Amino acid sequence: MPCKSLSALLLSLFVIIITTASAQLTANFYRSTCPNVETLVRNAVQTKFSQTFVTAPATLRLYFHDCFVRGCDASIMIAKPDNSAEKDHPDNLSLAGDGFDTVVKAKAAVDSDPRCKNRVSCADILALATREVVSLAGGPFYPVELGRRDGRISTIASVQHRLPSPNFNLDQLNALFSSHGLDQTDMIALSGAHTIGFSHCRRFSKRIYSFTPQTRIDPTLNLQYAMQLRQMCPTNVDSRIAIDMDPTTPNTFDNAYFQNLQQGKGLFTSDQALFTDNRSKTTVNQFASNKAAFQKAFITAITKLGRVGVLTGNQGEIRRDCTRPN
Repeated sequence: MPCKSLSALLLSLFVIIITTASAQLTANFYRSTCPNVETLVRNAVQTKFSQTFVTAPATLRLYFHDCFVRGCDASIMIAKPDNSAEKDHPDNLSLAGDGFDTVVKAKAAVDSDPRCKNRVSCADILALATREVVSLAGGPFYPVELGRRDGRISTIASVQHRLPSPNFNLDQLNALFSSHGLDQTDMIALSGAHTIGFSHCRRFSKRIYSFTPQTRIDPTLNLQYAMQLRQMCPTNVDSRIAIDMDPTTPNTFDNAYFQNLQQGKGLFTSDQALFTDNRSKTTVNQFASNKAAFQKAFITAITKLGRVGVLTGNQGEIRRDCTRPN
């Protein structure tokens, strides 16, 4: 078979596999086995959210990190005594424990119903919990496709080069997201999740102290904002100190993130690049001026994210304990 024909065949098979996997996810997947799964998860997440707002950004970030590594299979939840799981990779060490705890508590709530016990995957519970925290923080409420199975594999090595760096430019961001079937608009919409949550000084300190030998502060950064960041992150401070990613409305899932980018107040290089690069600037401006447009794009993007690398049918398993394979 000519090489060109073989490539076309392989591409077609890849598209069929991806389409089939996503087609097996449906909003009413548990209709007959656990009809009240969404209510059970919602109540558990609301309780956790009422205890600490960190629940929202922690769960949302956990979902993103899970889907981008081995697909949305809850492999991020697995813990190993020798610290060799996904969650132990340096890029995942900053994931807040409240995200993991939210899934564990929601799983316990689901399994407390005899009809549902060991019938709902941790991957689906994480997807549902993510929708709940987005809504609780003021974001959109959207239908969640279900039917994922849990993965059995979780390794540090699998995380390498799978997650975006805070120093990425637009080309690097687009390449990474495209590898998961997400386009530039999806990437920008999902970046809008930075409207809630926090980061740590070490993740952006170079932008405010040592951008280049000639320019100590990143010129794309609002100077007043840079000075505020220096006050919160002096050179001798604990680099793990938490800084809100959205300096205006850090506890509300809104479109302020994009308005901040217009003012040079993107915390990461990868944030501000969305505005400084003309190829993405138009979308940033649209989302900054139109909250409904952002929310619509976010729903589309997070739905597509939820289909990445899913295990369905007889693949994987339904973990009895989200922190370890059966």
